[in-house]
Amino acid sequence: MKDLFSWGAVMAVCMTGYPCMAVTAQDSVTEEVADSMHVSLKDVSVTANRAGVKTPVAFTNISKEEIARRNDGRDIPALLEMTPSVIMTGDAGGGIGYTGLRVRGSDASRINITANGVPINDSESHNVYWVNMPDLASSLRDIQIQRGAGTSTNGAGAFGASVNMLTEAPSYERSAMVSASYGSYNSNKQTVKVSSGLFGGHWSVDARFSHIGSDGYIDRAFTQLWSYLGQLAYRGDDMSLRLLMFGGKERTYMAWDYASKEEMELYGRRYNPCGKYTAANGETAYYADQCDNFTQHHSQLLFYKGLGENFRLNATLHYTKGDGYYDQYKTNRTLSEYGLQPYTDADGNVIKKSDLIRLKNNDNDFGGAIINLRYENGPLVLVGGGAANWHRGIHFGQVKWVRNYVGPIDPLQPYYRNKGRKFDSNVFVRADYNITDAVSAYADMQYRHINYSIRGRSDNFDWNTDDMAALDIQRHWNFFNPKLGVAYNNGAHRAYASWSVAHKEPTRDNFTDSDPDHYPEAERMFDYEAGYMYNSSLFSLGANLYMMDYKDQLVVTGQLSDTGNAISVNVPKSYRMGVEMQGALRPLDWFEWKVNATLSRNRIRDFVEYIYEDEWTNPIAIDCGDTPIAFSPDFIFNNTFDFRVAGFEASLMSRYVSSQYMNNARSVEARLDAYFVSDLSLAYTFRHIPSVKELRVGCTVYNIFNEKYCNNGYSGAGYYVDNGAPVIYRYAGYAAQATTNVLATVTLTL
Repeated sequence: MKDLFSWGAVMAVCMTGYPCMAVTAQDSVTEEVADSMHVSLKDVSVTANRAGVKTPVAFTNISKEEIARRNDGRDIPALLEMTPSVIMTGDAGGGIGYTGLRVRGSDASRINITANGVPINDSESHNVYWVNMPDLASSLRDIQIQRGAGTSTNGAGAFGASVNMLTEAPSYERSAMVSASYGSYNSNKQTVKVSSGLFGGHWSVDARFSHIGSDGYIDRAFTQLWSYLGQLAYRGDDMSLRLLMFGGKERTYMAWDYASKEEMELYGRRYNPCGKYTAANGETAYYADQCDNFTQHHSQLLFYKGLGENFRLNATLHYTKGDGYYDQYKTNRTLSEYGLQPYTDADGNVIKKSDLIRLKNNDNDFGGAIINLRYENGPLVLVGGGAANWHRGIHFGQVKWVRNYVGPIDPLQPYYRNKGRKFDSNVFVRADYNITDAVSAYADMQYRHINYSIRGRSDNFDWNTDDMAALDIQRHWNFFNPKLGVAYNNGAHRAYASWSVAHKEPTRDNFTDSDPDHYPEAERMFDYEAGYMYNSSLFSLGANLYMMDYKDQLVVTGQLSDTGNAISVNVPKSYRMGVEMQGALRPLDWFEWKVNATLSRNRIRDFVEYIYEDEWTNPIAIDCGDTPIAFSPDFIFNNTFDFRVAGFEASLMSRYVSSQYMNNARSVEARLDAYFVSDLSLAYTFRHIPSVKELRVGCTVYNIFNEKYCNNGYSGAGYYVDNGAPVIYRYAGYAAQATTNVLATVTLTL
């Protein structure tokens, strides 16, 4: 039941909070012309999972120009947060580093992300780690956000939304660009791009190199990111071939433990508990290498071929290599949990617990092939295709150091190792048929097969066997995901209605943190969408209703596995429903006012919370009735005033997010307060400098009214017995976000 109101394809028109980044009926016609131009210029155009004006789904397009205006080094989620039903979260507090995305309350593991149609979500966790692709925004042609089930796509199922990114087409003209940003918290970005233009009548080369760094708003939450992109393209007669490689390396100090309100009162909002320990002299210290370190490389070979007048073929081969670890100081840990034996100290005491440093490693390989064929003849457009992807993930842990340990220990003592393998394939066929000049019908049928296994030893210690928990998991799923709808387009009017089915398999943690008695089942969603939009040169108005009805949605109930980990449980009934409203007013050539709002209701039916004594034993069950779904605010509002005169630009962007709970039990002690944040962006573009195409100088003041707010966090609960009765206590951590801060950018294009 996700967003009841996903404006339809074009309903996102200029109401997203971005200047003209939404799609209008007129924009869509232009887009279709642009697509045909790309074909005539023999560029690869991967559009099989893209929605158009006749697609009855809610989507928003963000153009290359709009991305460039806001791309000052912050992560891609920060570029999307003014679009309908979108919330950005961040650990470091300044939009650089570990950031996340929620759409209609759905978290990152339920949002399908692709680049040129290739899945970006991690095959096992289903998450996207934007720090592994820093400054990819500088190489994007556009981004499309589809809310709800959307169109058939590749990789982890779109269970809340999908974000489809297209990288820039190969260059036809020689060019160069240098961009630099600097601002608060030593936040900085340097980007260099060069394009060869067309040479030899067929070839072109494009390249980009970027560095992004920041000390972070949160203490010690520094980020150092390096990235690259290169592409070699060949154009022939009605065909093109493109080899694209991009990737990044990141080193990020942890800030994901968050601070409690009590800690913030004692140490300030910027307090970071990660890496904290007591040194030998008794003083509080912080481990300097409490960092996440990861490198990821993407390779894509994209082929396009026109087959006569009616057919177009797109095919892609891809491979992604990811490798890295995080380094973590742990205090007072039971040695046997790390494969170490207790030891006797100099005073004859048997030491079973000690401080230690552990490394948790990932070594991932992901590859596959995608193919689709488009047929267009008169009123019928037919697209069919499929994909096959494989994944291998090796997960292993090592002990780097133990305080005062006596006895044999390897320099990097291993304590767990397991391997995940996944094969994910799908086939689909999608048809658009014009019943009349104004009315079109839509059908999209996808079959998806997943085979997933995990074998080895978990990082969870099993006290029943006195060893790391054994993993021997083999699961497979077969999903049928139909989508049906109808659209109406006539002049300034657009309307649509659709019904979709989506399925989602459990994530890796749903298995490894659970036990055989609690292994989860797949989730299912029925998505109902209906919308209307009126768009003219003066103003646009629209609304989209949505209802996302879940069966067996996986939610956290407080239940623990045999190894003491919080597990996600399939709840029989839950839903998300709401209305997304958008509007824009353009009374003058140099002024535009855009607004969008989402009013929603997100509920779990008959929710039962489990709370454990001392957070470990003797659980009690509390029947909570119908409760709000965690991290799902009832109201989101975005407002933008845009001014553009000659080369001057100014934007005042404001967003309001109502309060939201961090658990599913409606606990006041675990609630994020509502917040209202405004940003002011100013820029001027010089276009008449000899030998320079343009010089753009800009500055953005974020959070100009100094709002002290948090946009993410965690919560927990336990109880103790007093006079024979349980007394429940709750606790929470909060991701504090930066107060007023500034980021300035200079971009020179030759």
